[in-house]
Amino acid sequence: MTNPNRSAAVTEVVRDIELEEVLPHSPEKIWRALTTAELLARWLMPSDFEPVVGKHFHFRTRPMGDWDGVVHCEVLEVVPLKRLAYSWKGGSRNNATYGSELDSVVTWTLEPVGSGTRLKLVHSGFRSPENDFAYDVMRSGWGRIMARIAEIAA
Repeated sequence: MTNPNRSAAVTEVVRDIELEEVLPHSPEKIWRALTTAELLARWLMPSDFEPVVGKHFHFRTRPMGDWDGVVHCEVLEVVPLKRLAYSWKGGSRNNATYGSELDSVVTWTLEPVGSGTRLKLVHSGFRSPENDFAYDVMRSGWGRIMARIAEIAA
């Protein structure tokens, strides 16, 4: 028997980008690369970041379509040398591909391993299908960024 109150709505799929690498640097050096605005600008984008819970900050990149190129963020969690999380919101509903509206969270986890640090990134909250383009582009982008973090930390 079919339930007349049940809708035929399409289920939204939410995907996360997860990357993990062991970098040959101490957690202190990796933490510094993740939390110093000047260093962030070298491996990601210019920002007014400070590692303070509740701090609102912005990343700035190339505008596209109706999107002004500003990523609006808020620091959600800071556990020095261990964990950093911030919201990542930007884009426009009117952009179907690059610069589409995105409301997500970036979380970095650091774990000492031998003479290095296991660095894990989880960028969560990509809604499919509307964020599929952003997911595909950012997944490969974050992969390249892990190597840049290692360079900056050195």
